[in-house]
Amino acid sequence: MSADVHPPLDGLRRDAAALHPELVALRRALHREPEIGLDLPRTRARVLAALDGLPLEVTLGERLSSVTAVLRGARPGPAVLLRADLDGLPVQENTGLPYASQAPGAMHACGHDLHTAALVGAARLLAARREELSGSVVLAFQPGEEGGGGAALMVEDGVLDAAGERVAAAYALHVGAALLPAGYVAGRPGPIMAASDTLRVVVRGRGGHGSSPHLATDPVPVACEAVLALQTMVTRRFDAFDPVVLTVGTFHAGTAENVIPDEAAFGATVRSFSPAARELVLAEAVRVVRGIGEAHGCQVDAVVEPGYPVTVNDPAEAAYAERTVRRLLGEDRYVEMPRPLAGSEDFGVLAEHVPAAYVMVGACPADADPFTAAYNHSAEARFDDGVLGDAAALLAALALGRLR
Repeated sequence: MSADVHPPLDGLRRDAAALHPELVALRRALHREPEIGLDLPRTRARVLAALDGLPLEVTLGERLSSVTAVLRGARPGPAVLLRADLDGLPVQENTGLPYASQAPGAMHACGHDLHTAALVGAARLLAARREELSGSVVLAFQPGEEGGGGAALMVEDGVLDAAGERVAAAYALHVGAALLPAGYVAGRPGPIMAASDTLRVVVRGRGGHGSSPHLATDPVPVACEAVLALQTMVTRRFDAFDPVVLTVGTFHAGTAENVIPDEAAFGATVRSFSPAARELVLAEAVRVVRGIGEAHGCQVDAVVEPGYPVTVNDPAEAAYAERTVRRLLGEDRYVEMPRPLAGSEDFGVLAEHVPAAYVMVGACPADADPFTAAYNHSAEARFDDGVLGDAAALLAALALGRLR
């Protein structure tokens, strides 16, 4: 057996199973009271209470409700980071679960409550094994993953150096309410999640009466042409094996059917799977819409709002994560992803700074079909918290294997 994973992993799963009822209770308490964004006081209080009594060096974020906890091993060595996101989504829950959200308009629709409980479980498992650790584990509980930029703020606040030196690697997992059966783990080397950016466009013309478009400069057809041209650009300027996705989700213009407005506006999400494609698609999108506006005598304001980078798994760390899954959970529990997901994740920010591995964990309920179940971000998304023990054990095993 390779030296990077110590043999007694069965004991890790056994101990994690013993923690399972406690982790389920924590997860369901978090699920009942989701909080959104960077300021999560109740969530942070629950995390701190769950960590109370463990031999951890705890630092609290000031700009966001983060918790950074350092566990020192018995012997010196490198540091690794385990991350969980804490925040919910602005979604009104429609699951009918007995522990459904009690916060109007907010829901843990992406499973971050499971991530938080799993990392608490990993903290307990690792604290009980301090004598086996040669180095330190940084436990990062991060708010603001769902658009808040929490990872970047935590990096600025020094989470990667919380143990006194730069962490050698970072690991995280994400549960899925569909696509994977419960308990299966999927991963891949290289890009695993897309970059996500926003394009906002305002086409400015000259308003007038709808009966006399020749006396106005109508921005509506110009904006429509720009939307269609962006779709053509995606199919003609990009390699089919390094694709991009550009979806216009908002379009606003006018106040009455017989009035030509002064301006029309639209917004788009832009997904890409490599830094090169990301740079090109954003530059080309701005060039295309401005060129169309100029051709029709309209001014175009096009602004790119940078989002999250591509989440890239370091090949060596991805291979290590695969070996760990197979040894801990069983050979058949790991699934190689044929392609990355078009969703985005700000764990990619950490992966830009240190070698990282990120895996997906199936959490589809047993009474649902993974191929038809409501997926993450849905008001009807349900997650099987029966995976919490194995998720906690996996996070702990990743750290243990690196620090033995």
